[in-house]
Amino acid sequence: MTPEKHRDALLDDAAPGSSSERALALAQSADPGHRDELRASAHELTPAWADFFEHIGHAGFADLNRRADNLQRQIRDNGVTYNVYAETACGLQRPWALDLFPMIVSAPDWVDIEAGVLQRVRLLNAMMADLYGARELLRRALLPAALVLGHPDYQHALQGLVPAGQTWLHIVAFDLAHGPDGRWWVVGQRTQAPSGLGYLLENRIAIARQFPQAFAELKVQRLASSYRALMDGIKSMAPEAGQARIVLLTPGPYNETYFEHAYLARYLGLTLVQGGDLTVRDQRLYLKTLKGLEPVHALIKRLDDGWLDPLELRPESTLGVPGLLQVLRAGHVLLANTPGAAALESSALLGFLPGICEHLLGEKLALPSLPTWWCGEDAALRQALPLLKRGVIKPTYPYSGLDTTMGQSLDARALDEYVDRMTRHPDAYTLQAWMPLSQTPTWTGERLLPRSAMLRVFALADGPQSWRVLPGGLVRLAPRGQLMASMQRGGSSADCWVRTKGEVDSASLLQSAPSTLALANQKRPVTSRAAENLFWLGRYTERAENTVRLARIVLNQLSGEEPRSRPLLSWLSAAARENALVQRETPGAEQSERVFARSLMANLAPTAGSSLAEQSLSVGYNLRALKGAAAQVRERLSTEHWNLIERAELEFTRGCAAITADAEFDSTAATSLLQNTSELLAAITGAQTDRMVRDSGWRLLCVGRHIERLLTLARALMTGLKHQSLHDPAGFEAMVALFDSTITFHAQYQQRRDMVALIDLLVMDRDNPRSLASVVQTMRTRLDNLAQNLSPQNAVLAQGLPDPDNWVLTELSNWPRHDGEHGDHDMLAQLLTDCKNAAAELSNEITRLHFSHADSRQQIV
Repeated sequence: MTPEKHRDALLDDAAPGSSSERALALAQSADPGHRDELRASAHELTPAWADFFEHIGHAGFADLNRRADNLQRQIRDNGVTYNVYAETACGLQRPWALDLFPMIVSAPDWVDIEAGVLQRVRLLNAMMADLYGARELLRRALLPAALVLGHPDYQHALQGLVPAGQTWLHIVAFDLAHGPDGRWWVVGQRTQAPSGLGYLLENRIAIARQFPQAFAELKVQRLASSYRALMDGIKSMAPEAGQARIVLLTPGPYNETYFEHAYLARYLGLTLVQGGDLTVRDQRLYLKTLKGLEPVHALIKRLDDGWLDPLELRPESTLGVPGLLQVLRAGHVLLANTPGAAALESSALLGFLPGICEHLLGEKLALPSLPTWWCGEDAALRQALPLLKRGVIKPTYPYSGLDTTMGQSLDARALDEYVDRMTRHPDAYTLQAWMPLSQTPTWTGERLLPRSAMLRVFALADGPQSWRVLPGGLVRLAPRGQLMASMQRGGSSADCWVRTKGEVDSASLLQSAPSTLALANQKRPVTSRAAENLFWLGRYTERAENTVRLARIVLNQLSGEEPRSRPLLSWLSAAARENALVQRETPGAEQSERVFARSLMANLAPTAGSSLAEQSLSVGYNLRALKGAAAQVRERLSTEHWNLIERAELEFTRGCAAITADAEFDSTAATSLLQNTSELLAAITGAQTDRMVRDSGWRLLCVGRHIERLLTLARALMTGLKHQSLHDPAGFEAMVALFDSTITFHAQYQQRRDMVALIDLLVMDRDNPRSLASVVQTMRTRLDNLAQNLSPQNAVLAQGLPDPDNWVLTELSNWPRHDGEHGDHDMLAQLLTDCKNAAAELSNEITRLHFSHADSRQQIV
């Protein structure tokens, strides 16, 4: 039997032998020196994995590939992403990498892990209290002063601070390795703004859905009660206690773990905010909302400490909140975690923890750390240098520009260079002993292959100086053949199943939530930043639709067989320039139709890497701006809505690259690309119109769309009047097409092409959603709704718009004409000017009223 047939036979669930025997036959052994999480011996699975394969479902191994495909589809459909630093400059997002099989931790192992982690979080909290208080550890030389006070993230400004409940750390992560000897070892700790709580939750939901029977039979402990305890603990310690408003602070959508920030905020029922959403008044923190300034009592931060407050920390920060640290000192806000904890993340500290633990807690350290040497001490440096080849060289401090390096990857010359650098700058380096990580089984589509795994577990504060360990974790898998498990280095993830001998916790996050009636009466606040981005999302969506439609009209007109009149060519040129489809200096179509068409096609995509003044502001720019605005409010959009936006921008960019790569500039390909983009934009518009919550933010999105529509269509009609293209049959049809009213026009007016018919449909007809009267009336309605829900001043803004009730068709169309078919339309031109000016003024007034919060009339609520 060939290897392929043998493998297929093993995958067949009807094949002889137990599920354990088939798993053993399909599995490759762990690499030498690594603990094998799958096997208890060469010919036997561990009890946990034997139980797992016994309950993977009736379809067994033959169904694994289908489940793997379903898993990847679920990750893609849910929009789970992780930005790799090297990619973010290009705006790329990498789908979250998740393996089909979990890592299984036995109940006895978890008891040891839980006890060790709880001791360590108590120790780290006590260290924070000492380092920002009496500094006894430094005076007794239990910790080198240079290592702490010289750390760039030690916040001298917080010396003497005592946080609420004397709890410095609310969320702490520990990276654990399962050694060849079966013990769990601490490799590192994250105390500043640990990531992973959202991703591990998504992993759990996704993997439990693939193996529901195994998940139930293995008695895997659930996670919800730990998240609930965290929220209850923060509320109990925050000002206003049970009534405290908690928000989650994110650096924004370009952070590598932004998906997790939005996901966690949604799961925990928190408002996701950026620094610009918050402001400080009278030593209190407020959230800038459309209804005014609302108090904030607790902040779960996913922002590094140095960026929190530009007044006292990094002055160049635009991500933080000026004055935030003073609010913290005044005791008016709880920050989770308290700033200053980043200094505890240095690997160099691990070597000092055993002595510190005995001093502060009077206990021996239960969970060991890998042997670690801070080379800033002369004795440690002398011990470390001979061990470089067998260790991991790590930077002592962040922002040093140094990378973590495996000693065994260095040749003799590179090793000598490291010795030289470490001798000259010893305090910048820390050496940690290398231990082969345990290897857990992963599914490749054909076999079970072992991959090195690192487990990140979390301690969550459930009250003052009280913590619990979340029964699970985030497993990071090293790429096959590599030794380091890092998502930034191309690794992937796995779920962690912690087995329990007791009852499985059935608690739900909802059990501690406010009552349904209270939630019904408590509307989610719309932050001013979110509202502004929704406003511009509406504007850029409409602008993209209009420029796509205009570009198609221009290319269709210029590629037709019929001769074009000069007024038509003049209008096409002017309209294209006005909407940035071509550069201002491009010769008009009346001079050279071919050059103009080529310039338009070459200009469709945004110019990468150029300044704003040099960029093409055509269709591609509008799609990119649309995506940028949408990314800022990603948590408010459905997965389908976001996927459509990404797809439209990506497919258009690729299509433009193909068109410009062809020296002939195929107008047929360009028209087809614009048609495809138009269809996607129609779907995006449908999602915005019919699938978003109709709160004040949505109303501002609609107002933004209609401002853009009024500006574009009023300008187009003005340009048509100026160049007299409306008296040309082709120009008349092009204008009707730009208003997206061709079918309606011909159904109502057949083949008539006079100004009365055009003005009636495109200006006066309120049943036509593209007419100016309909656009103005819709804006008035939206503004009246905003006046009822937000500020009465919106009603004043509505009154500033032209009133369609005062428009008279005979006056606007100059009927009956006294000076021939080509008579002037002064009243129509004046109305179009009024509409254009009113739209621009309304945009400015909305910004002043709702987004800036600089007006002294803003109220604190």
